[in-house]
Amino acid sequence: MSRPPLPPFTEESATEKVRLAEDGWNSRDPAKVSLAYTVDSAWRNRAEFVNGREAIVAFLTRKWARELDYRLIKELWAFTGNRIAVRFAYEFHDDSGTWFRAYGNENWEFDADGLMRRRLASINEHPIPESERKFHWPLGRRPDEHPGLSDFGF
Repeated sequence: MSRPPLPPFTEESATEKVRLAEDGWNSRDPAKVSLAYTVDSAWRNRAEFVNGREAIVAFLTRKWARELDYRLIKELWAFTGNRIAVRFAYEFHDDSGTWFRAYGNENWEFDADGLMRRRLASINEHPIPESERKFHWPLGRRPDEHPGLSDFGF
């Protein structure tokens, strides 16, 4: 299975890959998202280690059951060959209605078919008042005209 754009990345193709990843995660569809990763993909997500598509689906199912009304923005930070570094922020609320904003960085490594074989994520989050939310769009894909991370100074 091929998942363009393929490495080696250019700035344009790396930017496209980042947006496609953002769009996938904003779908909040674990099975669909897992298809962007190799069957044996290895993740470090904070202090949790996830290996393989089945584990990715289970992880994302748990994540989005807790992180309600999740909205994510990713931005290219750097790229070379088959690797991309991104920074991101996302907002969500828990089942008690408390809103959070999380910030993080990810390092991605792709196979020749454009599937991510390694994802290393460092993430911090903090509660925010609902009035401080910045990510306002209907659930799903972020509209092209919605500000990105740099626009917010994040």
